Amino acid sequence: MKGQSSMYFLYFFSAFFITAILVVGVRFLMLQFSIVDKARTEERKIHKKNIPLGGGLAIFLSFFILVFLLRANFNNNIELYHLWALFLGGLVLMIGGFLDDKYKLKAKQQIWFPILAALIVVLFKIGPTIITNPFGGVFNMSIWQVGDYMILTNLLVFFWLMGMMFTTKLLDGLDGLVSGIVAIGALVIFFLSLQTLWFQPDVALLAILLAGSCLGFLVWNWHPAKIFLGEGGSLFTGFMLGSLAIISGSKIATALLVMAVPLLDIVRVIILRIKNGRPIYKGDSEHLHFRLLQSGLSQKQTVWLFYAISFLFGITTLFLQSQQKLIALVFLFVLMMLLGIWFSKKN
Repeated sequence: MKGQSSMYFLYFFSAFFITAILVVGVRFLMLQFSIVDKARTEERKIHKKNIPLGGGLAIFLSFFILVFLLRANFNNNIELYHLWALFLGGLVLMIGGFLDDKYKLKAKQQIWFPILAALIVVLFKIGPTIITNPFGGVFNMSIWQVGDYMILTNLLVFFWLMGMMFTTKLLDGLDGLVSGIVAIGALVIFFLSLQTLWFQPDVALLAILLAGSCLGFLVWNWHPAKIFLGEGGSLFTGFMLGSLAIISGSKIATALLVMAVPLLDIVRVIILRIKNGRPIYKGDSEHLHFRLLQSGLSQKQTVWLFYAISFLFGITTLFLQSQQKLIALVFLFVLMMLLGIWFSKKN
């Protein structure tokens, strides 16, 4: 076990350093092609100078270079088709992200890339056959099938991945926020996957590579950021975290608890936009991280607060049972509703 632990440390630091090095090249290329996020072009943009986009490409390349180099180390908990599904889905997001960062696609054009990425995972038949019922027993996802495709599983996978992708996309408003939280989520899944009850060494390997890649990028993305994730990177990180939760078969509640605050914040903001007659896809400064900045917190303080919440609720999954996880989610939902009421009174 000691030798195995040292190997995981090696995988982690390999992903960390390879990503950190690749960012240098990606940043240079983005500057050469003028793929930058211009300062102060929108009310919600708070950076004071042009910052290169496309940093998610370094995470994508580092992660999959190591995944395919380490293919012989997998123990068949994860099949090769799982890896190809993740690679093809991620590649679609990288291509779409590059086009959006370069040409500023309209919302109705942007959305096709995450839809296609989620459909690729569905078409590769990745998804749970049963889901634990927090009140006891399990839900059988195979009760409604068309051929080999389980309709309930496909719907769950599609909407879960879309939700995770757009959570990280919309959360990507402060330096280091998304890459740090996704790294926390990946580390929690890593430690869960090594517990005797669920022991999944392949999932642990993917999770530690994702965590290392995100933290390697964070070196350059920490405030003041030298590069941003870009459209593709912000979607890819959510896609990977969501996919790990699905492939592992039992980590959806874990990912939900780690991402619960930004996810519930998106629900709150969407309700607010509908109430005020604004398009739900149009960005604004209503998100919690922006409101915390407006309340007087600095960028670093706001990011550290999000890290702390994600870590604390994520780490609880190491010892909470399914019903207790549900209670934690309800608690976070109530907390977000109270914050929404407080913010509305301050307007």
